[in-house]
Amino acid sequence: MKPIEEIKPLLESPKKVVVTMHQKPDADAMGSSLAMYHYLRQKGHEVTVISPTNFPDFLKWMPGAELVLDFESMQEKAMSALEGIDLLFCLDFNALYRTKAMAPHLEQLKCTKILIDHHLEPQPGFDYGVSDTAASSTAQLVYETLYKLGEEQYITSEIAQCIYAGTMTDTGSFRFASTSARVHRMVADLLDRGLKHELIHQAIYDNFLENRLRFIGHSLLHRMEVFYEYNTAMMAIPYADLKRFDLQTGDTEGLVNFLLSIQGIKMAALIIDRREEIKLSFRSKGDFDVNTFARKYFEGGGHFNAAGGRSADSLEKTVQRFIKAVEENEDLLQ
Repeated sequence: MKPIEEIKPLLESPKKVVVTMHQKPDADAMGSSLAMYHYLRQKGHEVTVISPTNFPDFLKWMPGAELVLDFESMQEKAMSALEGIDLLFCLDFNALYRTKAMAPHLEQLKCTKILIDHHLEPQPGFDYGVSDTAASSTAQLVYETLYKLGEEQYITSEIAQCIYAGTMTDTGSFRFASTSARVHRMVADLLDRGLKHELIHQAIYDNFLENRLRFIGHSLLHRMEVFYEYNTAMMAIPYADLKRFDLQTGDTEGLVNFLLSIQGIKMAALIIDRREEIKLSFRSKGDFDVNTFARKYFEGGGHFNAAGGRSADSLEKTVQRFIKAVEENEDLLQ
């Protein structure tokens, strides 16, 4: 994979471009993709952003979000957009299977593929890119890429909003260890450019329906288990709870962090029955590597302190597997 700055000559003449992200995109995936969209549009390219699936309502304020194609519900339009493209930008994921039903179509493309990502162990097959696990977010890497290309003059208000949203959420509002001096210098630059950061925080964190708050209360009261002997907390959510509280995409975002706030807890797990499969989210403090844990036990991966996985078993059996895995890692969790 060639360095990301070497794409500059490819961008000097109009191209047909698709920007895509991982399934069920979060603010970083959507923010980085839309930031790249706004940059490329200013350069005169024909650009389409495609999300493999739907995305949360609390991200629909982002500039350009109304133009994003949902591959699952708008497949005909999405396939047309993919036809004959020159460049494919893959943002906030490092393996094509993360795009779900889009994956086989992306694998067949003969275009130039460009990766911008901060997850561990990217798959081969990208022509250009940056894979920086020290970065707080892919949004941060988009910002830094514009500077590497000498294109920082293209950072508009729309781009600044998207970059800040992705970085703010992936750093846990700037409290995770990934919040480096690089991040603070970037935010200072965005503020100097006129960014209204408080409005973005409100749009993402103060924009939920009442049912989500009641769901969180129900989950903390009835679904939380704490294994103090393993410094671990777990929450297992049955599909019936998702239906009862009429949860929408994104409504469980951040729930796992409540568990990690318990004194002495080193690892937290959120296990959700999504009906088509069981989804797992892992968070950790300190030196426990949930990326390795997720890869070893639940076909997943991610970052050292934040990762995800999946299971084809029932919720009950997945919980049993998780507890057994925790027991096997008892020494590392002390």
